[in-house]
Amino acid sequence: MENKGKNILEGVRILDLTRVMSGPFCTAMLADLGAEVIKIEMPGFGEEGRHFAPFKEELSTYFMLLNRGKKSVALNLKDADGVRLARELAATCDVVVENFRPGVAARLGLDHETLRGDNPNLVYASISGFGQDGPLANWPAFDLVIQAMSGLMSITGERDGRAMAVGESFADVATGMFASWGILAALFDRERTGEGRYLDVAMLDSVFSMLLTGLSRQLYTGADARRVGNRHPETYPVDSFSATDGDFVLVGFSDGAFRSIVTAIGRPELADDLRFTDNRARNAHEGELRAAIAEWAAGRTRAEAVEALQKAGVPSGPVWSLGDVVASPHASVRGLVSQGTNAVLGDIPLVRQPVHFHGAPAPETQRAPLIGEDTDAVLTSLLGLDAGRIADLRNKKAIA
Repeated sequence: MENKGKNILEGVRILDLTRVMSGPFCTAMLADLGAEVIKIEMPGFGEEGRHFAPFKEELSTYFMLLNRGKKSVALNLKDADGVRLARELAATCDVVVENFRPGVAARLGLDHETLRGDNPNLVYASISGFGQDGPLANWPAFDLVIQAMSGLMSITGERDGRAMAVGESFADVATGMFASWGILAALFDRERTGEGRYLDVAMLDSVFSMLLTGLSRQLYTGADARRVGNRHPETYPVDSFSATDGDFVLVGFSDGAFRSIVTAIGRPELADDLRFTDNRARNAHEGELRAAIAEWAAGRTRAEAVEALQKAGVPSGPVWSLGDVVASPHASVRGLVSQGTNAVLGDIPLVRQPVHFHGAPAPETQRAPLIGEDTDAVLTSLLGLDAGRIADLRNKKAIA
């Protein structure tokens, strides 16, 4: 269907009660698609993510990346008037997202059952570490805890080394993506049924569901997956190698791909060597095969190695740093980094959701808000409060 110049989620309003990463990432993804996201922050302190390094001119760049395109409203949720305002805002919204510990939203009077009384068609998403039920529901959860308990750490790292965490907040990001996916599905369903839904999104569930290679072994053979470093746990050669100036990876996912690899490294006879004739044999003789490829790689630069492999049609590439990615012409063409704005810093770099919607309008410049930057405007436009009422609430410390 042709897009008529509207953003994908134009007209959708979201009340964002989340903090730190999983929830803010979810709502940032939706803001990228044109949803109006109203972020509730505590007066003065703001959201916890504002205090996470790194900083630029005392502003958290971590926070800015995760809260792009949102409106910041400073409400004191420890004050009855502040909670009342949050409920009134929720009544104007299509979606509410929260990632408090289970039970906290209910104690505040901002849980699904309460808000649904004011807004029966509400889509409400609760994000937590372990879900809203189960024996672990009340455990505090951060990304490292979930990586450890989901099974991800157990399969990450060198085969003889310690279990290692992935070098980014993978559990938070994965959960945020699943939450945004669930919200979009619930909104679609609401268009058909007229009914909202309650979503229970857990970090542990999210990460566990993505460990498909390991689960294909554990669920069907009873054998736990094992750490294998950079190689694939079932297929060889799928691994990283060292050139004279850095590392690169290659993927020999089939007999044909393996033949292309040994041709590229000048050892075509290895394709017919009985030690390497199929994947089972290559796994059994991994050491000899790895030595042959490593010897070839050690005499070449990374660019030379990748060029030879690419010429032979082998999936391969350099191990890039983030700086390498940002500086690459490909990143520029694909728009991996976009321009945003901030009232203090001016122009700032931001990173949007990565899906290109053909026919959608060009993305607008997004703003990373200061604490409470939009309080007055939102309370006036959505709740009809006049200047006197806003001043009174501010004097009572209900808003900032």
